Amino acid sequence: MSALSQRPAGAVVGTAVPHEAAALHVTGLALYTDDLVGRTKDVLHAWPVQVMHAHARVTALRTDPALAVPGVVRVLTGADVPGVNDAGVKHDEPLFPDEVMFYGHAVCWVLGETLEAARLGAEAVEVEVEPLPALVTVREAIEAEAFQGGQPRLERGDVEQALTASAHVFSGEIEFAGQEHFYLETHCALALVDENGQVFVQSSTQHPSETQEIVAHVLGLTSSEVTVQCLRMGGGFGGKEMQPHGLAAIAALGARLTGRPVRLRLTRSQDITMTGKRHGFHARWQVGFDDEGRLTALDATLTSDGGWSLDLSEPVLARALCHIDNAYWIPAVRVNGRIARTNKTSQTAFRGFGGPQGMLVIEDILGRCAPTLGIDPHELRRRNFYAVGQETPYGQPVRQADRLLRTWDQVLDTGDFAARTAEVAAFNAGSLHVKRALAITPVKFGISFNFTAFNQGGALVHVYKDGSVLITHGGTEMGQGLHTKMLQVAATALGVPLSRVRLAPTRTDKVPNTSATAASSGADLNGGAVKNACEQILARLSQVAAEQLHVPAADVRFSGGVVRGLAPGGPTVPWEDVVRLAYFSRVQLWAAGYYRTEGLHWDSAAMRGEPFKYFAHGVAAAEVEVDGFTGAYRVRRVDIVHDVGDSLSPLVDIGQVEGGFVQGVGWLTLEDLRWEDREGPNRGRISTQSASTYKLPSFSEMPEDFRVSLLESAHEEGAVFGSKAVGEPPLMLAFSVREALRQAAAAFGPAGTAVDLASPATPEAVFWAVEAARSGEGAHLRDGGEQPPQPTGPPIRPTSERVLSES
Repeated sequence: MSALSQRPAGAVVGTAVPHEAAALHVTGLALYTDDLVGRTKDVLHAWPVQVMHAHARVTALRTDPALAVPGVVRVLTGADVPGVNDAGVKHDEPLFPDEVMFYGHAVCWVLGETLEAARLGAEAVEVEVEPLPALVTVREAIEAEAFQGGQPRLERGDVEQALTASAHVFSGEIEFAGQEHFYLETHCALALVDENGQVFVQSSTQHPSETQEIVAHVLGLTSSEVTVQCLRMGGGFGGKEMQPHGLAAIAALGARLTGRPVRLRLTRSQDITMTGKRHGFHARWQVGFDDEGRLTALDATLTSDGGWSLDLSEPVLARALCHIDNAYWIPAVRVNGRIARTNKTSQTAFRGFGGPQGMLVIEDILGRCAPTLGIDPHELRRRNFYAVGQETPYGQPVRQADRLLRTWDQVLDTGDFAARTAEVAAFNAGSLHVKRALAITPVKFGISFNFTAFNQGGALVHVYKDGSVLITHGGTEMGQGLHTKMLQVAATALGVPLSRVRLAPTRTDKVPNTSATAASSGADLNGGAVKNACEQILARLSQVAAEQLHVPAADVRFSGGVVRGLAPGGPTVPWEDVVRLAYFSRVQLWAAGYYRTEGLHWDSAAMRGEPFKYFAHGVAAAEVEVDGFTGAYRVRRVDIVHDVGDSLSPLVDIGQVEGGFVQGVGWLTLEDLRWEDREGPNRGRISTQSASTYKLPSFSEMPEDFRVSLLESAHEEGAVFGSKAVGEPPLMLAFSVREALRQAAAAFGPAGTAVDLASPATPEAVFWAVEAARSGEGAHLRDGGEQPPQPTGPPIRPTSERVLSES
């Protein structure tokens, strides 16, 4: 067992402790970025001047009328930028644009003594534009061949030959929507400048170092002249990985020009209108099976809706291609990727980072083809699982294929899958207008950043003379419990009670050059760095304690706040005494820790290598009930077993599994982003700008019976204290709900009915799937690529349109 993964006796990690800020959250005492405004003197408020065109050229910008508004102090424009007028890492996102690229694009910002003054000033700014043609949907972009960024290809084997030799070949397409992050705290930044011109930015950001970098290059400063702190976030989900940078730069620019603190906080409507979402995708595919239902080949083209600029679209697409296999062995694979350029917000990271989109394609294929193959969907999935020794299409060995099978079997067993499947069949046989279904789906999700350089983390650990400990690490807290885990890691590594360890906010002047808290790698990277710093300190303290205990330094052990030798019943020394003695002996009591993930290599041009440290696994079984009159449904029961290795913090991990699953259910069944795609003055406008028009999961969407457990005996060699990541993988467990809805809709038709299901599978979409099953229109796959007839009645705007054929 490696030193990194070895867990000592009496470890604080692995114990079920509450979130470190839980009491502050529920009492309202937890401070967020905007709460700091009331503690800051003479703050100015920023408000955007938005142009309501999907695509237009700015021909005139008159700011003098705004300056005549009482309380307006300044209007920020591109002429004020002393450095680079760009907020992106790809240099394709002008901070102050002269070409409007999406509906609601901000062209300048007004600073006011009050928020109302800034708002009125923004209304007074006069902007003249020349409207330009706009591409709103991904299909429009495909037809116009409007693409951006690289076009990667993932390939293994001879796909044409494999398809020709296949007993069954199906082809089709799917289009599915993105997702709004809808974090509770909207984007926010508070910038101050000291007497030396040093810029200090409080930002709600998942990537403080990159926020620092963007602010610096906008202001024409070095990174050492900018400090960014993230106290905590009220949710992020990937939406605060790239998008905060430009907003922080606006606040910092205002502070530099006026000499006063500047606060920028988006309203909910502004946040939804101006910031990126999960990428929607369009996919065309052709798939082959043998006579036993085993996958033989997959040929697919995935086109993501990137919006107006690249942002993180390239790595999102790469991860989608790398996860199109999910848990299934496909001997011959060819997947092409493209990024559509549309006149929408620049789509960005979202929990899963392209993995869910890639995995949805193969899960949809299996769910759609199973009835025609005459194989139960759960059996078709199980039959295609990876076996030990097989590799992914990009060449990474699947080393824990047996663990996925163990997880699957545990859900079948503890979820009484066989007995409940029979109960569902009996219920459906006796129920004409209400049908039930039980579906089970797996998850295999790679953990690490696709970009190898990001797989590093840092930490700073201070031990004070009184024995108390303060840690700072490069990860940010957005409610996911990373800080809680880092406290437990430090307490375990130092052998002290959890109460002796405190955590400081994430700051770029404490831990520099950090990676984003993303890719589910926060605990792996920062936990490794915290442990490394603690071990440096212990190595020094061991020399001091050895003299007191009269034992070799290698025999000194720290546990429970007491220091002792190996011999049972030997002398002990309190932790605090050893620390105090070390100080008076002039022994360094702090350390900077560092961790880099070993064993990674990735050729992004060839799409080959081993980009992931390991795979996280999970399995979910979901039972649903569908009303045939309305398409309304309820989730009756969900059983989940998830692989988190040896959990660092079980309460936190269970919460992450539950939350990720429900967020995935929202994406797949409820959250229906709508842009106006008709010609007219509102073309390109996002219609779902608030909780009143954008349906979010709530308590009523929670499974009535929700059973979540963590896989036992799941130690992960080579990861901090044997743990595995938990943030993103549970989201994909929600495929089980979508597949259960498909099966329930098909149950309204004759045996063997295959139905198409839109995504999100809203009640309207489920209703039309039910109608297709009842009429027999979706009952059989058709030869020659013929489009199946549409259901009668007015169509609800489909978010998924497919042609499926067997040749």
